[in-house]
Amino acid sequence: MDFASIGGILLAAFGILFGMTIEGGSIAQIAQPTAAMIVCGGTFGAVLLQFPLSTCLAAIKQAAKIFLHKNEDGEAVLAQIVAFAYKARKSGIVSLDSDLPSVQDPFLKQALMLAIDGTEPSEVRKIMQLELDNKSELEESIPAVFEAAGGYAPTVGIIGAVIGLIQVMKNLDNIDEVGRGIATAFVATIYGVAAANLLCLPAAGKLKFRHREEQRIKEMMLEGVISILEGMNPRMVETKLRTFLFHAKPASAPKRQEATA
Repeated sequence: MDFASIGGILLAAFGILFGMTIEGGSIAQIAQPTAAMIVCGGTFGAVLLQFPLSTCLAAIKQAAKIFLHKNEDGEAVLAQIVAFAYKARKSGIVSLDSDLPSVQDPFLKQALMLAIDGTEPSEVRKIMQLELDNKSELEESIPAVFEAAGGYAPTVGIIGAVIGLIQVMKNLDNIDEVGRGIATAFVATIYGVAAANLLCLPAAGKLKFRHREEQRIKEMMLEGVISILEGMNPRMVETKLRTFLFHAKPASAPKRQEATA
């Protein structure tokens, strides 16, 4: 569970609502289902017009990553690759064939299979980088959906406000109704701006961050397999791959059991 995302939304909502109540307002004043319907319907409709349905559905599924996300353990991946480097150095890279069933990540497994099959390092890099680039292009379309929604929502909110003002004009003979109507009309603007700046745009930023994290781990896997295939010293492999981790630690000295793995 991403407590930063949950805490961020709660803090933003608390700050706005508490500030409004200090000024004498109430939550009931901004609880307008009609305004919410206009903003949500108009924004979703514009997004569906811009993106294919499959991309929009994928974005809805990926929204769970904003609040629930299992970070890939970069240290565990690094340790696994270094162990492979020691074994390949001692018994040859073909000996890693028996370790393939234990590899959970499809990207790492495919890169190792290419290396074990005798593919040249340059070809392994070219093939796996092509897969990485294609997957990255597909995943970059997900944050774009939320960015588009963040761009449309304020404008749709203004449309809702104008619609509300049109209704107000019909009651100019009743000044009390005019005052309440104007206040209600601007609620749509609040919904649009809040949806864009408190939900959609931050969600797009978080998903971009998640995507970059996953991509960096994949790049580390690829670089590790290439280094093993080129016969690089395992300690040098570890030092090299630690540059891909945010919280890099000094390269550890090789353990006897690793050297004899």
